[in-house]
Amino acid sequence: MDIKLTPSVIGGKVSAIASKSDVHRLMICAALCDNDVTIKGVSRCADTDATASCIEALGARVTYNGRDCTVTPPKARAGKVLLDCGESGSTLRFLLPVAAILAKEPSFTGSGRLPERPIGELVDAMTSGGACFSADKLPLTVSGGLKAGRYSLPGNVSSQYVSGLLMALSCVEGESFIDITTPLQSASYVDMTLSTLKLFGSDVSKTEKGYRVKGREKLTSPKIAIADGDWSNGAFFLVSGAIGGSVTVKGLFTDSVQGDRKVLDALRSFGAKVTINGDEITVSHNKMQGCTIDLTDTPDLLPILAVAAAFAEGQTRFTGGERLRLKESDRLQTTADMLRSMGGKVEILPDGLIVDKVNLTGGTVDGANDHRIVMAASIAAAHGSGDVIVTGAQAVNKSYPDFFEDFTQLGGKADVITVR
Repeated sequence: MDIKLTPSVIGGKVSAIASKSDVHRLMICAALCDNDVTIKGVSRCADTDATASCIEALGARVTYNGRDCTVTPPKARAGKVLLDCGESGSTLRFLLPVAAILAKEPSFTGSGRLPERPIGELVDAMTSGGACFSADKLPLTVSGGLKAGRYSLPGNVSSQYVSGLLMALSCVEGESFIDITTPLQSASYVDMTLSTLKLFGSDVSKTEKGYRVKGREKLTSPKIAIADGDWSNGAFFLVSGAIGGSVTVKGLFTDSVQGDRKVLDALRSFGAKVTINGDEITVSHNKMQGCTIDLTDTPDLLPILAVAAAFAEGQTRFTGGERLRLKESDRLQTTADMLRSMGGKVEILPDGLIVDKVNLTGGTVDGANDHRIVMAASIAAAHGSGDVIVTGAQAVNKSYPDFFEDFTQLGGKADVITVR
């Protein structure tokens, strides 16, 4: 699907969707429980649907009722099952260790760029714990299960490895340790996992080297869990308010454990006006100035913050983003390409970007099959000076299927010109 975007005035109020990062974790922990769990406030998207499909293949039952989702855990360990993770890296990396304890022989497949995304360090760690792999990349089959023990993982590749092992080892009898051998990046995402596991009664504590997990047969159902509002996707509209006008996103809490709540710190650094009223975050335009932003704990914010940088006086430097090359696209390259396609001036660094203020004009942007590139390009186009065509705009379905509905509700102008 190709979208034509026309410069427009964006402003008003929109409700945040549920955090897919939170929903992944809640669904998987619910599948490891002793009883049903109802998750309230779920926003469905391709990634969380992939997780739901996979835990159903493992024997769970997932029932939707509006924005409520009830997960009934498996009654017994599954045998040979096929788990299709779609394009969801979270689904794959969380469920590799979890499926090893919920099934005797789970097989995994995926699509898009997922088979290219790294899992080698997680495979090595699980192998040390008793699992056997038919291959070190998709498609693959796991057998042998997992046992309690000591696991080692690097912290600079993917925090999802740590999260997956924490969830799985919480349901393996005995005491386990996860040692982090290099500085942990995206640590806030592991904090999200720890918060979820605490809700489900898991006994995990931090150690000098990493984490200690006291495993048991099953997690304890909290009966009801409430999905957190999504700071990652709310950031697109908050940045729009900073560039021009004023936008309020409702349903975002500043005490959330999501790392991407730091988008407010970045916007303040640019000079935008930020107002907080309970769960309503309002960002209004003010004169914006370039700054330096460290992406180590918030890499997913790069595409939309790079758009903000294109409207900020002077130059903005982004650092700590080397892992962005391993996302749905090489986001250092595709973010630069997106801005350059509209007349932007961008230099690619080994771990980030340098973005100069330039008046963005019209052009054609390759969506790169990446939801965050498509959404960032849409915000940029709204504030530019000419029409922009974004190809492959259906990529938003990965995390935010209703993005263009909310975009137009706030005043954005988007028209479908090609359906592929």
